[in-house]
Amino acid sequence: MDVIEFFELSAGKWFSQRTVHNLNSGKLQAGKSDLKIEILTASDAAVVKLCQAHSINPASTGLTSVRITWDGIPDRDKAKQIGSTILAIVPNPDNPSEGKVLQDKGNSRYVMGDDVLTLITESDTLHAEERLWYLMPNLRLRTSVVKQANGTEQASFCSEIRMGGSAQNEK
Repeated sequence: MDVIEFFELSAGKWFSQRTVHNLNSGKLQAGKSDLKIEILTASDAAVVKLCQAHSINPASTGLTSVRITWDGIPDRDKAKQIGSTILAIVPNPDNPSEGKVLQDKGNSRYVMGDDVLTLITESDTLHAEERLWYLMPNLRLRTSVVKQANGTEQASFCSEIRMGGSAQNEK
């Protein structure tokens, strides 16, 4: 599976359960969310705007773009969070199993191998690695490790179950 196929398989409505472990304090958080992942065209206004902000021509790169919308509670004691983001996946033309992930708030890079997508985000204050893979088309798993410059480290595990709306189910 390549990165484009991975994101196309992600399209649909998902129920997500997440456990976050603070490695410094030992504190655990458990949350849940409803996710909606939509494939966007290169001509979508939000994709064009995102690509322009990164000086990339959306028509010439062969990129895939998705809108991820969430509605959930990150922890039992926290307020509900609702939001969305656009991701533009830009494969490296010399090695499509690696590339960039453009976002509103910084960029990431990806590595695709053995049907596992690894997203890597690095800045002066953060290093995060997230791995995503499918056990079957309607069951996806995610793990992440986040290290912040202040010394805080967190690890998380997430299971996501497709609740409908995939392109494959509609064919």
